[in-house]
Formats: sequence, structure tokens, C-alpha cells
Amino acid sequence: MSKLSIVVITLNEEKCIGRLMEDLSKQSFQDFEVILVDSNSEDSTCEVASAYEASLPALTIHKMDTQGVGLGRNTGAKLAKYERLLFLDADVRLDPNFLTKAINQLEHRKLEVAGVYMGAKNLSFVHKVGYSLFNLGLFTTQFVFPTAVGACIFSTKRVHDEIDGFDEKIVLCEDCDYVNRASKTWRFRFLHLTFGFDPRRLDQEGIFKMGATYLKANVRRLFFGEMRNNEMEYKFGHYNQ
Repeated sequence: MSKLSIVVITLNEEKCIGRLMEDLSKQSFQDFEVILVDSNSEDSTCEVASAYEASLPALTIHKMDTQGVGLGRNTGAKLAKYERLLFLDADVRLDPNFLTKAINQLEHRKLEVAGVYMGAKNLSFVHKVGYSLFNLGLFTTQFVFPTAVGACIFSTKRVHDEIDGFDEKIVLCEDCDYVNRASKTWRFRFLHLTFGFDPRRLDQEGIFKMGATYLKANVRRLFFGEMRNNEMEYKFGHYNQ
């Protein structure tokens, strides 16, 4: 099985990062490194993560002075030692066999780039309905105009380098742009897996309002191209901790 470089981007995630580090430490597949790229957090994110150094195969913490989702992921990819990449957000939750199943599927299906569906285990009925609708959209668009959830994307260094990584100028849907550009050369599909996704962002914005925002954004992308000038005036990083 392929070795794996896991890139995790953080910004003031002291309440979430420990849970993800714990999940990674319990994976049945352990041939990976973790590269945490922190956007100058003002809390104890890095300290919490560093406490798991002995529990993980390899952990690197890189602190940036500049904030940026695309910048953080690109920075992590440059630091990665292995060909296979996995980009994660700090509030993701993974079952113990997630990496084993994911790598098996990637190799069996010969995928270099892949998305993962959002799981709603232990969440409310409203969340289950919202996630199901969102996943339906992800499944449908993968064949014609791929979109993805940036919180969990598999790629490779070859793909990442050849498409020049994430576009750091895009304000909204930089993850969708990434997989869409990659799909022009490589076959993109969703794995038959789910990852846990903290609903805090959806709850603060409103789950269906957030869904409508992303639907509007992707329709706009389809007809007018990527949004590099905050055309929809969407602000990130304002969620309650």
C-alpha cells in the first residue's frame, strides 16, 4: 500500500485538532506522516497537536505568518515526503479503518484524485437530510463538473504539481476548482466512504442556507468561471469556537 502524506490546515482549532490527532493515531494503516500547517493561530492549536507526536508515525508542525486555505494546503504539499496526499481540515473525524479502506479503493480503482462523502453519523435528522442532499450533488456532478468538500480530498504530488496546486486567489470553492482542473487530465471519482464533518459551520450559517450558498456558487462557477474577487462576499474564519 502507498505511503501517505496527510496535510492538515489549522486556524484556532484547539478544541478540534486533538480529536483528529486521536483518530489518526488509531488508524489501522499507520504508514503516513502528518503535516500540520497553522495559519498563525492565537490559541493552543499547535501545542495540542504536538502532544500527539509520540502517538503518530511522524508529525511536522509548520507555522505560517499569512492566512489562506489554498496557501496552507500548497505549503503542506511542498513539505510532503510521499507521493500520495490527503488534505484534511482540523474538524474532520475518521473511523479507525478509514485510511486502509481509502487507499485500497484508490489503488483498486486507479484514482489519483478523489473526494469523500460527508457522514452524518450521530447527527440530527435535519443534518442527515442536509448531508444526503449535499452528497447527492457531489455524486451527480463528479461525472460532468466535479465538485468536492475540501475538508477531505485525496491527490498525488504529480497531480498537485502539474495543476500548480490550489489557486490561492480563489475566495470560495477553491477545493472544487482543484478537483475540476485535475479531472481534465485524471479520472476523478468519489470513494465509497464517508468522513465525519463537524456541523458547527453549518449550524451557525444554517444548513440549508449554506447549501444554497454553495449551489449558487457552483452554478456561477459553471457559467462565469472561478471567483477570485469575493464576488459573493462570503467571509470565512468567523465561526464560533
